[in-house]
Amino acid sequence: MKTITHWIDGKPVEGTSGRFSPVYNPATGAQEKQVAFATVDEVDAAVASAKAAFESWGQSSLAKRTAILFKYRELLDAHRDEIAELITAEHGKVHSDALGEVARGLEIVELACGISVQLKGELSTQVSTRVDVASIRQPLGVVAGITPFNFPAMVPMWMFPLAIACGNTFVLKPSEKDPSASYRLAELATEAGLPEGVLNVVQGDKVAVDRLLEHPDIEAVSFVGSTPIAKYIQLKAVEHGKRVQALGGAKNHMLVLPDADLDFAADQAINAAYGSAGERCMAVSVVVAVGDTGDDLVAKIAERAKNLRIGPGNDPASEMGPLITREHRDKVASYVASAAEQGAEVVVDGTGYTVDGHEDGFFLGVSLLDRVPPAADAYRDEIFGPVLAVVRAETYEEAIRLINDSRWGNGTAIFTRDGGAARRFQLEVKAGMVGVNVPIPVPVGYHSFGGWKDSLFGDLHIYGNDGIAFYTQGKVITTRWPDPSDGGINLGFPSNS
Repeated sequence: MKTITHWIDGKPVEGTSGRFSPVYNPATGAQEKQVAFATVDEVDAAVASAKAAFESWGQSSLAKRTAILFKYRELLDAHRDEIAELITAEHGKVHSDALGEVARGLEIVELACGISVQLKGELSTQVSTRVDVASIRQPLGVVAGITPFNFPAMVPMWMFPLAIACGNTFVLKPSEKDPSASYRLAELATEAGLPEGVLNVVQGDKVAVDRLLEHPDIEAVSFVGSTPIAKYIQLKAVEHGKRVQALGGAKNHMLVLPDADLDFAADQAINAAYGSAGERCMAVSVVVAVGDTGDDLVAKIAERAKNLRIGPGNDPASEMGPLITREHRDKVASYVASAAEQGAEVVVDGTGYTVDGHEDGFFLGVSLLDRVPPAADAYRDEIFGPVLAVVRAETYEEAIRLINDSRWGNGTAIFTRDGGAARRFQLEVKAGMVGVNVPIPVPVGYHSFGGWKDSLFGDLHIYGNDGIAFYTQGKVITTRWPDPSDGGINLGFPSNS
């Protein structure tokens, strides 16, 4: 059985812990690989390699860094099908979805290729007599990233390309459920010419995570995952004096006003709720139907949901693949049963779904719940699966209160033809990312991604300008060069005159 190991100092490193975790093919339910868990010493070796590499990489020219990143971008583009196949084999998402994940990660690599423009400083001349002030940004040193299973290529690419473009070195701890994509990203980075130690990958569990959070040579930590773990990451990292950005969970609402195109809204609700089997933090998990739109909208969504083609991700006919593990599938299914017990109407029940020839796979059909009470678990919890809840609101005001009362504030959307209503919504809603007739408002690479409230722990969002600010620290330099006319002694307080 193939064992996925670590990538340290520009080469594979076999694990020595004797601890492994199974890596399944979710479409078949069979274990096809195992991943070696790192020891504390192996994490320390990765950090030591990154620290040694920083001595030269942090001082390297922007021209050298961008030349390597351009080459890296070419290699990623050439290998995008291969990377997508690794994602499908270990995560289960359909191949087209995996290709889209790689493409969105490439956006951040392309942003990193233009880092020389992004790192331009500022200069103010003659702030006082013959005094100039300059502001520059410099790298932090060794930084770390801890990434989730649902986007095993894209989320790491949200982090390390910008970090290394800014002059830092990086230690990545990917999810143990689908680790191959991250390992391949590191291999290709070395092939592109990235010096040894600039990008390291350690596989592991809480042992590796805690060591990264505690290690005195790690300056900053980026994380994407669930809200409870994001809270833990923030507290632990701050306790050890680190800069931290930790993106947590979500419960994203899609508000549909009576003037909306209901066919279009139903199409988009299907795409946003069930794409990637609902295993994404930007999935629409709640539709808020305002006024008399509910019955028609639910009927249109149900009609489309029943016709979705569910199957293995490597089958071109499949529109949705399996969930990541058997345990997660069963947990998601339990929310459908509890919703019925707690007052919701189960319009489409996807539990108990099987795929011919793949009966042991981690498949779950799509579920649609209507008239879900806000007190129900299916409304309150992040389900992270193909379950869409519909709640009813009589007015826009009632709907916006419902959304803003949520403890999460990741992404939200409004569907309407009314520009005034859309403008009001984007200003009043308490969320970090807003879509107007766009159900999944994930920003492009040169804007930043992140939510509010329990969806973000830390001060800065990921990638874009916030990402560059996170991976650098500012320095202000005040300069005065002597002039032949200078001279004399003056003990007064310096003034801007």
